[in-house]
Amino acid sequence: MNNQPSGLMLAGVSKRFGATRAVIDGDLHLRPGEIHTLLGENGSGKSTLVKILGGVHRPDTGSVTLDGVPVNSRSPRQAMDLGIAAVFQEVLTAGSQSVLENVWLGSHGTFRRRLGRAEQRSIAQDVLSRIAGEVPLDLPAGQLSLSERQSICIARALVRKPKVLILDESTASLDVRSRDRLFVELRQLAAGGTAILFISHRMDEVAEISDRVTVLRSGRSVSTVDRSDLSVDRLISDMTGNSGHDATRRQPHDSGDVILRGASVRLASASAPIDFELRAGEVVGLAGLEGHGQDHFIKRLAGVAAGPGSVVRILPEGVAELTERNGDALGVAYLPRERRGESLFESMSIRENFALPTLAKDRRGGLLDTRSIARRFEAFARSLSLRFGAAHDAISTLSGGNQQKVLLARWLATDPRVLLLNDPTRGVDIGTKREIYAILHRLSAEGMSVVVLSSEVDELVDLADRVLVFRDQSVFAEIPHSELSTESIVAAYFGQKSEVHT
Repeated sequence: MNNQPSGLMLAGVSKRFGATRAVIDGDLHLRPGEIHTLLGENGSGKSTLVKILGGVHRPDTGSVTLDGVPVNSRSPRQAMDLGIAAVFQEVLTAGSQSVLENVWLGSHGTFRRRLGRAEQRSIAQDVLSRIAGEVPLDLPAGQLSLSERQSICIARALVRKPKVLILDESTASLDVRSRDRLFVELRQLAAGGTAILFISHRMDEVAEISDRVTVLRSGRSVSTVDRSDLSVDRLISDMTGNSGHDATRRQPHDSGDVILRGASVRLASASAPIDFELRAGEVVGLAGLEGHGQDHFIKRLAGVAAGPGSVVRILPEGVAELTERNGDALGVAYLPRERRGESLFESMSIRENFALPTLAKDRRGGLLDTRSIARRFEAFARSLSLRFGAAHDAISTLSGGNQQKVLLARWLATDPRVLLLNDPTRGVDIGTKREIYAILHRLSAEGMSVVVLSSEVDELVDLADRVLVFRDQSVFAEIPHSELSTESIVAAYFGQKSEVHT
């Protein structure tokens, strides 16, 4: 008689990469029919455990079993054949191929009988519509929004009808509607017996979707909590080893003179013009459902997107219009949304990634002064509490949160007066988020102006002096600090005017 528990079991798993012990003592029991969240700060070992389950890595010690049978996956293909499908935070689509081709990418050999083209279309359309709504199957994936492309990655896993579905920060790229549709789908899958391992740094998502939560800290499993015992304070304490947490809500304060102005900015030919002023020391939040214009607007402010209207930097000596080429010279720095595709140079070192925009500061007589680069990098690494092995290590060796700190340091090193941040804490753990919030509070107190686009409503409530909510490619509402709340922002998302200033 088999006394092994059903579901996916990890017991005493460890994994080392050189001198780094990524996982020391990993334990997890994922039961059929449950949504089990794996929670931990960046660098706690979550990604390594997921890659062990997904066949990317093999554990050094410990065991992994599925329904009592040892799992010895040597590749993602073998893991898939066992019924384990993983969706990662990185949006992995082939931009030149159609939506349909992307949904079925890599599925050859997964199905016992070969599906015809018509059946593939029907299944793909059905699965995608439940997450993202109507998405044209023949459109190249590269023409879709970030949320739609991530929905394709999720659909790619769902069409395989896995026993175990792993979602590793995959909701970080979804808009609110797609995220809510996905949660409905996950509950239905769990009701049908699918075991779901869910990873997110968003505490509201964890509280909403989890049946149980396992917390990792420094490579060890430290607790597993049932839904009835979940509390944010307890989870934060388990993740960090500290009890309680400091308030991060921004306090109202007086701002300075206008230093950036947008006049008659149009995001689409039929949209209303936007007039915008940003003052010294002010933090302005940008919000809205995916695709409603906030992403285009912050790119207009940065000068990296063109269109009707003007954006000017107001200087003591006069006014200068922003373009893609003169942002640095005018003291405007822009941190893009997609680290991997738009900011990181993965083959280069941590220090090289930091130094790229400011190499001119480190030239002495035409030669690069590497000691000067090292000194500046060390200063920013200390002030941002950057955690890394050696500065010459590849930046790909860092956790997502520490990669984001390197990119933030890169642009702070240009001495900007205006800092434009496009979803800066996407995929970043709660401890690193709070560190970034504290940095932004300090910078604004010193007179820097900050514009933050965020997909996390709670983040905007904590950070901003005021929030602009976008709808249909224009500003639908401007919410002042005195009325900022999750309720007022979400109401504006869906066109409700009663609770907000318009």
